[in-house]
Amino acid sequence: MNPPFENKYMVTLCIPARLASTRLPRKVLSDLGGKPVVQHVWERAKQVKQAERVVIVTDAEEVAEIARKFGAEVLMTSPDCPSGTARISSILDQLPGDFFINVQGDEPFIEPSLLDDLITCWKKTQCSLITAVSKITDVERLQSPSVVKVVRAENGEALYFSRSPIPFFRGKEIQDWLNDYSYWSHIGVYGYNRDALARYPKLSATTLESVESLEQLRFLAHGFKFQTIETHYHPIAIDTAEDLAAARKLLK
Repeated sequence: MNPPFENKYMVTLCIPARLASTRLPRKVLSDLGGKPVVQHVWERAKQVKQAERVVIVTDAEEVAEIARKFGAEVLMTSPDCPSGTARISSILDQLPGDFFINVQGDEPFIEPSLLDDLITCWKKTQCSLITAVSKITDVERLQSPSVVKVVRAENGEALYFSRSPIPFFRGKEIQDWLNDYSYWSHIGVYGYNRDALARYPKLSATTLESVESLEQLRFLAHGFKFQTIETHYHPIAIDTAEDLAAARKLLK
């Protein structure tokens, strides 16, 4: 039997679920095996051993009504929140706890073990922010702007996030760089301590965040540090109709 987890800290999992997504509107309510996508995310989040609370965070009454029917706790936010982080921080006064994980509402196959690993790492390091990375093993993913790359320090902290391959391929073929150097992709699940979320609304938007279109760069540009953990999990987010079709096939 596994030893009991340390319960000194309260952990809350938050699932931002926006109905008006750009590329695939209403995707969080799309049918996947007889359930809405967001229900799959919630059911997996409920399996996380070290989380005391799982909350769906939305600006849409339709999402809230459906979520409550399948048993979820729901908190409402303004439709003006530009990101999941902003959505969670906007209702922080309604969320007791010490550590919060942002679980994307369009990732129905998120691994509960990964979320538990994030919590375990945070309890050990007491870092302000934490996220996950996965090793890139093929040239196509390395060069794809849709795959966010992470440069890491020796202690695992994230130095920078980019849609470009970093570091630069100098003096070698790309495949040789992949063979000789570890390139990491960012897995878009975030953990924050309470202080980082409380300070987020006061952080001004930055040029780096705008240029790369990556919300995590706002934290880095203002001096925060991200710890990272390694995982073999590759996200299967639903952003397009093709993604939804692939998810339905995978579920079968």
